Amino acid sequence: MSYWSPNTPPNAHLLVIDDNPVELKILLELLHSNSYRLSVATDALQGYRRATAQQIDLVLLDVSMGAVDGFAACRLLKANAVTADIPVIFVTSRTLPQERLLGLRSGAVDYILKPFEPAEVLARIEIHLALAQRHKAPSQAALPSSTPTELAPTWADHATSRDLALLRAAQQIVLADLTQVPSLPELAKQLGTYEKRLTRIFQTQTGRTVYKFIREARLHEARRMLIESVMHIEEIAAAIGFSSAANFSTAFHAHFGCTPSVFRRTNMSQDK
Repeated sequence: MSYWSPNTPPNAHLLVIDDNPVELKILLELLHSNSYRLSVATDALQGYRRATAQQIDLVLLDVSMGAVDGFAACRLLKANAVTADIPVIFVTSRTLPQERLLGLRSGAVDYILKPFEPAEVLARIEIHLALAQRHKAPSQAALPSSTPTELAPTWADHATSRDLALLRAAQQIVLADLTQVPSLPELAKQLGTYEKRLTRIFQTQTGRTVYKFIREARLHEARRMLIESVMHIEEIAAAIGFSSAANFSTAFHAHFGCTPSVFRRTNMSQDK
């Protein structure tokens, strides 16, 4: 008898996102044979939209899918309150260790390499469905059996939720590497949207432009590094993406009211 005795939801609904027709066919045949209900998307943003519109229990996601890859799709799913709790498993031929780490740091619960072993895929799906069901059970028990009509989500609620998901995903991309932040057009492209919409979302939700958010994120990280590290100011400036120490010092002074060197000296004297 197996030690693991999962209690998976009956007729679990899986969303498969993959643009390779041959590999998609193999995976779908495997899942069909195990009585899963299936939805399919052939690009990352289509998959994200379907996940927000349907009751999905688990997502199987490829990485390489054109302009918007699986990593970005996973970040969008995890940034949206509607889809944040859906387990995401990458099923991909991207084998580099840093790619596997990126997938897990994007919010995935597992990372399966192609070509895959069918029994292993089914076992991992079963385990993560069961874990998600256990996590969900206590909160579901506390909810009323039906939702009053007046509390049902409106179109505006869904629009706000989508905007917040894009905002959080954009912030995650920026904060992941402050040294090499994508340009606004590239950031919008990675998220599958356009510059004007992303700019509007930042201004509406944060009261700041994208550029101001990036600059403030860099400066706050610099403040942390000045306190917690012994790096030279020139090194900190380079580490957070400023073109020169002089530009960094000017921006830091404008934001915090003192130069980086004065800030560091003040905090060092307070620690003594």
